[in-house]
Amino acid sequence: MQKGLAGLKRTCYCAEPTKADAGKTITLMGWAAKNRDLGGVIFVDLRDRTGVMQVVFNEESGEEVFNLAETIRSEYVIGVSGVIRERDPETYNPNIKTGEIELVAKKLVIYSKSETPPFYIEEDIDTNEQVRLKYRYLDLRRADMQRNIALRHKACFVARDYFNRNGFLEIETPMLIKSTPEGARDYLVPSRVQNGKFYALPQSPQLYKQLLMVAGMDKYFQIARCFRDEDLRADRQPEFTQIDVEMSFVDIDDIISINEGLIAEIFEKTIGVKVETPFPRISYKEAMERFGSDKPDTRFEMELIDMSDVVRGCGFKVFADVVATGGSVRAINVKGGADKLSRRDLDGLVDFVKIYRAKGLAWITIAEGELKSPITKFFTDDEIKAMLERANGEVGDVILFVADKDEIVFDALGNLRLELAQRLNLIDKSKFNFLWVTQFPLLEYDDELKRYVAIHHPFTSPMDEDLDLLDTDPLKVRAKAYDIVLNGCELGGGSIRIYDSELQSKMFSLLGFSKEVAHERFGYLLDAFKYGTPPHGGIAYGLDRLIMLLTGSESIRDVMAFPKVQNASEPMTNAPDVVDPKQLMELGIKVVNIE
Repeated sequence: MQKGLAGLKRTCYCAEPTKADAGKTITLMGWAAKNRDLGGVIFVDLRDRTGVMQVVFNEESGEEVFNLAETIRSEYVIGVSGVIRERDPETYNPNIKTGEIELVAKKLVIYSKSETPPFYIEEDIDTNEQVRLKYRYLDLRRADMQRNIALRHKACFVARDYFNRNGFLEIETPMLIKSTPEGARDYLVPSRVQNGKFYALPQSPQLYKQLLMVAGMDKYFQIARCFRDEDLRADRQPEFTQIDVEMSFVDIDDIISINEGLIAEIFEKTIGVKVETPFPRISYKEAMERFGSDKPDTRFEMELIDMSDVVRGCGFKVFADVVATGGSVRAINVKGGADKLSRRDLDGLVDFVKIYRAKGLAWITIAEGELKSPITKFFTDDEIKAMLERANGEVGDVILFVADKDEIVFDALGNLRLELAQRLNLIDKSKFNFLWVTQFPLLEYDDELKRYVAIHHPFTSPMDEDLDLLDTDPLKVRAKAYDIVLNGCELGGGSIRIYDSELQSKMFSLLGFSKEVAHERFGYLLDAFKYGTPPHGGIAYGLDRLIMLLTGSESIRDVMAFPKVQNASEPMTNAPDVVDPKQLMELGIKVVNIE
């Protein structure tokens, strides 16, 4: 029968005592991680979220306590009171913080017993993730998971402190909002009191934070929960957390400056890494042309090389035809690749680029005194010389070519660059390389919808010098948008917003919204803009993704307490699940099975 703490009161956590505390009486509480019965002595490793303390049960503990200690098994929850003593030097354990001391037990309470866990409660376990998530409460007992969650807490604390010192207000925005079906799918919430109507869960606090700027709040931030009904990847979840920021009377430089300060402070105060600011900035165009990606990993070289002018009109029909029809021929130089990439490897890379819609992959291996390639016979000596010079080709290099439309070339070579860097161990994983990517295209054309869609969102301001192009060539309009990228991962993104109701209405019109539809969906924003709106802009960070990178985790699931899996379900609770028909009746909802 449960009896509270049974007379014990915890005085400290397991990893807090040091050698200086020898001789002190303390009380610890936690889980029995390991126990070793050596006959007249029992050792129990007591674990809580701070670490481990070795507890000794012997003749000093008394017969009753010793006999009770004999019943302890893995993951029993216990309380122990006793005296700290220094271990014999030959028994020091350098792998734990308390490795020079131990606790000699005088009192023991077993609060609850445990069945044998389905996996070991220890670091770096090789256990099926589905099992870990089904028993997430056990998975979270492991030291590496607890460090991740603790670091997440610390990062949030640092962010709140930083924004407070810089004059920001933390303001909560609603979780039940109006659905605006533009972008990812909304999660819908039925209203019982207004039958047939639905709220949506917010994909972002975007419109509310802009309205806060209209309200004169000037500097806003929020650590906000957001929801998107979309397919999952390693760095995506249906519910996630953003560090959300908005500021008034600012330009891009102001927003970048305040956010570089935030990142530098988070990195230094959580993992002790000093980040150099300012971060490099490159345009979207430069990022694509150099790296084939709008979130480039700059920890290694192997940049894209434009060969289009060199091969224009050449005898290799594949290259010549692509250039003649407005496409491009680009390459990457795999330095020293001749010794690392076999013919079988190269053939495999052909299949790899086809994943990204490339029709094929050409290659030239530079050997001592000769070139090995199936395509060199189609080029003149001068053309080959020009290609090698453009690629800075040297003996031992392998030059890989893709020819197609720019978007396909960038996608294929950008991903091939990353794939080869991983295979050939070219990435220095101790580095944290930040950069800003700016001047994104404002719009793209969606062939399925037969209209323009906003690349960031409909509230992003065009570059001032491109405003006239909205009427003549919308696809050439650049946005006052910016993404912060770390090691090839987009950490966050934002923009300077449209604050003029006329320009906002024009943007809605370009996106194919009639005045009636625009007013139905966003009328409250357009109305607010009539009453004095300051120039403003902001940014949002994926907090889960940031913590994933800070901890070196492979997935954001390793830095969230209770994540979902690939089909957006939670194995532990079996959510989502069916509900009582009475609940559906109250909401006026009938479930129709969709095959």
